[in-house]
Amino acid sequence: MPINYSDHQLKLSLRGSKVLIVDDQLLSIIVLRKILSVHFNIVTASSGEEAISICKRSPPDIILLDINMEGMSGIETCLKLKNTSETQSIPVIFVTSFENQEEECWEAGAVDYIKKPINPETLFRRVRAHITMKIQHDLLNQKVFLDDLTKVFNRRYFDAHFSKMERSALREKVDYALLLIDIDYFKQYNDIYGHVQGDTVLNLVAQTITNSLQRPTDFVARYGGEEFVVVLPHTSIEGAICVADKIKKNVIDLGILHKYSEYEFVTISIGGSTLQPYESNKNTLQLADEKMYESKKQGRNQVCF
Repeated sequence: MPINYSDHQLKLSLRGSKVLIVDDQLLSIIVLRKILSVHFNIVTASSGEEAISICKRSPPDIILLDINMEGMSGIETCLKLKNTSETQSIPVIFVTSFENQEEECWEAGAVDYIKKPINPETLFRRVRAHITMKIQHDLLNQKVFLDDLTKVFNRRYFDAHFSKMERSALREKVDYALLLIDIDYFKQYNDIYGHVQGDTVLNLVAQTITNSLQRPTDFVARYGGEEFVVVLPHTSIEGAICVADKIKKNVIDLGILHKYSEYEFVTISIGGSTLQPYESNKNTLQLADEKMYESKKQGRNQVCF
């Protein structure tokens, strides 16, 4: 896809892009911030550890990373980011005065390498070019991985990311949670109110689930029919239950009338599981599926873990 800087949507995306500058030298941060803050939103970190924490909490669109830092080096930081599913797609540019480590930077997964002293125009143009490519890549992925009806991620996206996320969680020895959500009596809803109104309900429920999630790394996908799956990285069972209860409440609070339901409104049943109580013969998806059906057996409009 050719780059078109005159495209209005692209210009807006570029203007709102977030750049994370990682350097343990305050002067370097000041210089880079001065060059780029006119064009982008700037976030800074003074260590690799702080940068990784920021990326997991609120991923930037690009990272400018120094090599030589106290504690975790820039190379180690980049490798850590590239080996973590929720941060591996963030482009990294090394900005450094070291000339003998360029090959290591490429091997670590960097998309570019800029030597100090900085040429301000070169820095801006190269950062803009890489952010533009990321935006266009994200837009293309949206077309491939978004559900046509609800505009949340589709089953293909979930299937592509689930196994990678699980391997990453096992490798890092961190917990994550999975919620499987089913709209109660949806077939009967379609029979009573029609498929056009049923599609409206699917959209409303999908957006309600999305709006109930608070972190950029959390996501919802349409799993099939009236089922949705929610992925919550770095989440304990207690945290997952809180999110599930919030989603369940927000859906019934929509007040969508459903004559067939004993609750009089559209409700959902939720089954959840986490990695920690992992059973050798079952994965988290199987466990969440079993718990969802348990929720239905218990009377629907329930959360079961």
